[in-house]
Amino acid sequence: MALPRLRLLVAVLFAAALALLHVCPAEAGAVGVNYGRVANNLPNPAAVVHLLKQQGITQVKLYDTEPTVLRALANSGIKVVVALPNEQLAAAASRPSYALLWVRRNVAAYYPATQIQGISVGNEVFATAKNVTARLVPAMANVHAALARLGLDKAVKVSSPIALTALATSYPSSAGAFREDLALAVMKPMLDFLAQTGSYLMVNAYPFFAYAGNANDISLDYALFRPNAGVLDPGNGFKYYSLLDAQLDAVFAAVARLGGNYNGVRVVVSETGWPSKGDAGEVGASAANAAAYNGNLARRVLSGNAGTPRRPDADMDVYLFALFNENQKPGPTSERNYGLFYPNQQKVYDVDFVLGGAGGSPAAGGGGSQGNGGGLGWQENGGPSGGTGTSGNPPSGVKVTTGEAWCVANAMAGEQRLQAALDYACGPGGADCKAIQPGAACFEPNTMVAHASYAFNDYYQRKGRSIGTCDFAGAAYVVNQAPKMGKCDLPSTV
Repeated sequence: MALPRLRLLVAVLFAAALALLHVCPAEAGAVGVNYGRVANNLPNPAAVVHLLKQQGITQVKLYDTEPTVLRALANSGIKVVVALPNEQLAAAASRPSYALLWVRRNVAAYYPATQIQGISVGNEVFATAKNVTARLVPAMANVHAALARLGLDKAVKVSSPIALTALATSYPSSAGAFREDLALAVMKPMLDFLAQTGSYLMVNAYPFFAYAGNANDISLDYALFRPNAGVLDPGNGFKYYSLLDAQLDAVFAAVARLGGNYNGVRVVVSETGWPSKGDAGEVGASAANAAAYNGNLARRVLSGNAGTPRRPDADMDVYLFALFNENQKPGPTSERNYGLFYPNQQKVYDVDFVLGGAGGSPAAGGGGSQGNGGGLGWQENGGPSGGTGTSGNPPSGVKVTTGEAWCVANAMAGEQRLQAALDYACGPGGADCKAIQPGAACFEPNTMVAHASYAFNDYYQRKGRSIGTCDFAGAAYVVNQAPKMGKCDLPSTV
């Protein structure tokens, strides 16, 4: 693709920026895991902690304060979120002394050997324990006051996960609004509390549910973070390329409708995931889809590209659900098949999906993992996932991909960034871009995303699919299922 002098200048500047990013990776979120125990066949807590450490998982969220689990996590270096169960909300709300005793016994007794960083006061209270909805914020306030009395309020934050059922409207995203019974009575006081205490809003979001219930209207690629045509929101003018982004922006819109200054309140995705198995009517439940959803989401978070159209610069922590398949969970088959691991500690997915990336090596530039405490990532390169450098030969000592993988454009990067990255790939980067010239085999579809995907993938394959060669400062990412651009198939080799 011909490069005019101005384009060449842009490409050179872009390459310089990439070199800087290679040395100074962008700040990124972290990926943790929910450790549920609704099962009778799970390994003992000590073995679980060994598995977490072995796989590079540095953040875990619990649903209680089981002593054997908290003791096993001591001195492990793993950050922990514990939970005050829904059934204790009323007591914690009405009796400050109860909240203080609970914090003494379940937090202070283990801290700091067990690195408790957060307390989830209840879980999806509006959906599962409606009788104590009015007690939620008072309970959170009393737990925080107890932490402050013990000198732990700066280290341990208090929040409460909300489900998307807290929204009266979630589509389109711009119309997002909390239910009338929750908006002013509960959500506004909660957000005031979170803002005052420097805490974060916890959101449980499952694109799987939306897709399974509307598979005729929602693209599977849109739900799994794979290349897709996108969905335009006429209310805000944003184009969405992932269902999770749309769900989160509906929450942000609902928060904005409450008024007040809540821009400083971060969002943590406290639960999200995809089942590897389901009943006949549970459309989309499969190991391949679960691997695609969790892997693509993790890569995005760790590479610092977790922002949404409404909040593009937001970094975001995500807790995948769940560590294990839990055989005693009620409900449809999918409920017992969200695990990344079987109870025997073997991985559920046959694809090349692993828990790892506990900090990038200097040679590899660290990628999205370095500096965020590690987390979950695709290990197709034999090292941490992600990477921000995109020029040069594979770094010394870095293994390359052995399975199939492709590099595609991140549509959310915007046309300006995609054009600069495309110019670099087809120019100084050395990609063969003849196929996307007018009239050539892959010119159609004539879109920026399609042309950039072709160029990025050619560059990625030529560089041996080494760490850092599919990032382009957030303008690209790796997928492990063959993408298709119109009638043009992207090769997995060169």
